[in-house]
Order: sequence, then structure tokens, then C-alpha cells
Amino acid sequence: MKNILIAVLLVFSVSLFAQTGQNSTFVKITQKKCLKNKGTKLILKEVLSDSRCPEGVSCIWAGEAKVVVSVYEGKKFIKDEELVISGKNHQINKEWFIKYLSPSQKNITSINVVPYPKEGVKINPTAYYIKIGYIK
Repeated sequence: MKNILIAVLLVFSVSLFAQTGQNSTFVKITQKKCLKNKGTKLILKEVLSDSRCPEGVSCIWAGEAKVVVSVYEGKKFIKDEELVISGKNHQINKEWFIKYLSPSQKNITSINVVPYPKEGVKINPTAYYIKIGYIK
């Protein structure tokens, strides 16, 4: 019985160490238009709503942020896409961003709208950006 327990603990500890070697890198999708370069560009056009539970408040659900992201190919506008950023939509959003990010950024680990709301603090609409974590 001790041997089985030791084997299980060994496998568990090896899997934990395997996770710690992965460092996320981040890319920001901002509201700034930088269309000088060639290739696909994503720009945060607008935050339609932010119903995420503010820090310092107890909420029944975590909430979500609805955003509009503009897609450009070089200087040419392609389309606007409305996305709902929440835990339940993570896979859908991940698949959408993978279509437009560079090959080195396609192993997405997180998608967040920043800044996160705080109780009693109004967020300036121009301060928002989308932060995408990925593993190289």
C-alpha cells in the first residue's frame, strides 16, 4: 500500500513541476490604431458593457465584458466582431483570436479585459484593453 501511495505522489509531483516551466507571455489589444505595418491587426474598438463583479464585492456570478474588436489587414478595415469575454466563452474567444494572431501567439492560456473593476472606482473607457496570455 505504501508503494502505491509513493508512486501516486511521485506522478503528481512530476506533473506539478512540468506546469511550472511554462511562462506566459502577453499581447495587448489596445484602442490605439497603429496601421503602418503590414499584416493583420486587432484593435479594441469599444467596450459595450462590463458587468464583471468588482473587487471588494460579493456577487452571485462572475459577470462578463462585451467588447467590439476591429480586424484590419494592413490599413484596410475587414470587420468588427462583438465578443463576450467570460469564463464560459473562453474556448469560443480563443478560437476567434487564434485566427488573427501570429503563429507564435496561438497557444492561448488566458483572455482578459483590463482593468478589472473595483468597488467605487469608475473606469475611464479609454483605459480598457484586452490582455491575451500565451505560451511560446
